[in-house]
Amino acid sequence: MPRRPRDRSNSGIYHVIIRGINKQSIFEDSEDKEKFLRTLKHNKSVSNFELYGYSVMDNHFHALIKENMESISLSIQRISSSYVNWYNKRHERCGHLFQERFRSQPVERDLSLLTVLRYIHQNPVKAGIVRNVSDYPWSSFHEYISKATIVDTDSVLSILSPDKQKAVQMFVEYTKELNDDEYLDYFPQQKTDSEVRAILLQHQVSDVNQFLQLHKQKRYEIIRFLKSVEGVTVRQLSRVTGVSKSVISRL
Repeated sequence: MPRRPRDRSNSGIYHVIIRGINKQSIFEDSEDKEKFLRTLKHNKSVSNFELYGYSVMDNHFHALIKENMESISLSIQRISSSYVNWYNKRHERCGHLFQERFRSQPVERDLSLLTVLRYIHQNPVKAGIVRNVSDYPWSSFHEYISKATIVDTDSVLSILSPDKQKAVQMFVEYTKELNDDEYLDYFPQQKTDSEVRAILLQHQVSDVNQFLQLHKQKRYEIIRFLKSVEGVTVRQLSRVTGVSKSVISRL
């Protein structure tokens, strides 16, 4: 069946999500996240898109982007290819890292733009990673309240007020408002290590040593099952089972 064409945005603005294949982690640590942001910054100048916001999670990435001369699809392809090549070399793996097709949603109005941006910045809070948007270091929220390095903050702040200082204050208040916003996908709260170990107990596995003594085929069967559970990451599986991240990623 042919793919359904993307919904086109009259404004050129899109909320974009890139996810790891099989829900696996695509950012294992701060070095991965820093590299991805450097890649994003470089390709922003190459592709000439505007960036209004982002949030880098362990197994997915949100961005609010306005395409200009180049299509959003080509821009995301550039970013993805560059990062995957680097990631595979660093983590000694090969093959795909991202889902084949990123998801996108047109954003047409100023209010929609602000609401989507709030959703992006609150994603780590709703995922249970931090309690406040200001506590998460891997989102563009900090670029709005201090110095912008990648994000075109003026375009968003001007929607709120011509007075930049007042606009920043309004932006912070709006971003921290409680809401039920949901866009494109609902990303479940990451499971705790204890919850993953409880699932292992259902497979008659009480600790790492017992798991590693299982026949390889049985170990791999359990890992594949755990990878299918929402809220379980590759890094977490490696920590709980004692199996390397590269092995888990290949399964």
